[in-house]
Amino acid sequence: MIPSLLATWSAKPGPKVLAVCPAAASMASPRARAPSPEIPEQNCRYREVQYWDQRYRNAADSAPYEWFGDFSSFRTLLEPELRPEDRILVLGCGNSALSYELFLGGFPDVTSVDYSSVVVAAMQARYAHVPTLRWETMDVRALDFRSGSFEVVLEKGMLDALLAGEQDPWNVSSEGVHTVDQVLSEVSRVLVHGGRFISLTSAAPHFRIRHYAQARYGWSLRHATYGNGFHFHLYIMQKGRELTIAQLAVGTQLLSPPRPPTTPCFLRDSDHEDFLNAIQL
Repeated sequence: MIPSLLATWSAKPGPKVLAVCPAAASMASPRARAPSPEIPEQNCRYREVQYWDQRYRNAADSAPYEWFGDFSSFRTLLEPELRPEDRILVLGCGNSALSYELFLGGFPDVTSVDYSSVVVAAMQARYAHVPTLRWETMDVRALDFRSGSFEVVLEKGMLDALLAGEQDPWNVSSEGVHTVDQVLSEVSRVLVHGGRFISLTSAAPHFRIRHYAQARYGWSLRHATYGNGFHFHLYIMQKGRELTIAQLAVGTQLLSPPRPPTTPCFLRDSDHEDFLNAIQL
């Protein structure tokens, strides 16, 4: 599943406001100016495998499409987290060249999964000459791997796609929270102790940390940004380390009921207050 929207959420609480960012659009496919992809009429379709199967029907003959930048745009942040012998799992790979670029960068053991069988078949054909790259059709909410199978799990925009139908990013629905929890629980399960989960996204910390900062996943959390002008976000979680107290506090907000808007407080003037005479000279 190629990741989600070329859009950023408004920083104001309340109903959904999508603001398409030209800088983000330029980062979507910096490698090649392929024809514009088919855009769904409703954001929630980004969560549907039928949409991606249709979108990828010509993936075997089209250029890679990169969301949130290609490997070169975040390479300096990513490579220090990787070792050549790492078993790497890429979630929601789509037709991105990320897995192949990892191979070229000296990280040959890469398994890539997507729930679109159409794009998986296209990627198997495109990279048939690289036997260490494996491509499998799989739902990221129920991974068909044994526990402790990978040193590194990567996702680039896959979670953004799963949350694309949310009406208000400040108050994610219980369905959205459950979906993300399913994915993160599976990620934690398939990671070895000391393994790293690396998430690249358009979601700023005030939207995403509360999902990652859950003690049950058993990992620590770091954050960095990348990109020129428009910044994308890279989160690194390491299994076997602990969240900070501040991060745990943010995590508790995830299932808290939304707070009603507060009534603004105004200074009320009064005919009985003699402000000028109260000034001490």
